[in-house]
Amino acid sequence: MKIPKEGEFVTIQSYKHDGHLHRTWRDTMVLKTSEYSLIGVNDHTLVTESDGRRWVTREPAVVYFHKKYWFNIIAMIREKGVSYYCNLASPFLLDDEALKYIDYDLDIKVFPDGEKRLLDVDEYEFHSKIMNYPENIDFILKENVKILVDWINNEKGPFSDAYIDIWYQRYQQLAKK
Repeated sequence: MKIPKEGEFVTIQSYKHDGHLHRTWRDTMVLKTSEYSLIGVNDHTLVTESDGRRWVTREPAVVYFHKKYWFNIIAMIREKGVSYYCNLASPFLLDDEALKYIDYDLDIKVFPDGEKRLLDVDEYEFHSKIMNYPENIDFILKENVKILVDWINNEKGPFSDAYIDIWYQRYQQLAKK
């Protein structure tokens, strides 16, 4: 499998624990890849839901995926500031088709004023029962919520203003080519 280079585009596919395709983002621009992570940007990107509904993202967003952590981060760049949507999800894998991960329902939303909300707890508990999430997955996800909250509170990685500025500026440079 070929690792995408800066300025190339990848498809992102989100799956559920039972293996069914949940959501697809087409044409995410890759800004950086490393052994463990991928940073990209979605900007007016076509999204297709599992039921066939389609929509386009409204604003540019820096996306962060990691092969060690059980979450991914979407930093949406808006007029009132950066909002974050963090998916509790399996580490990603990249194949010839797409960047892929399993979405485990729980999300953390961070507002420009720093307010944090844990979302979709009911959905997580429902899917945990009907899809039989193993106990070790439940433990891993709860531990990764703690890591994610630590990153948010300490402005680590994607939660740093400088990080978002650097990667969004790089995207703007590449988009002009």
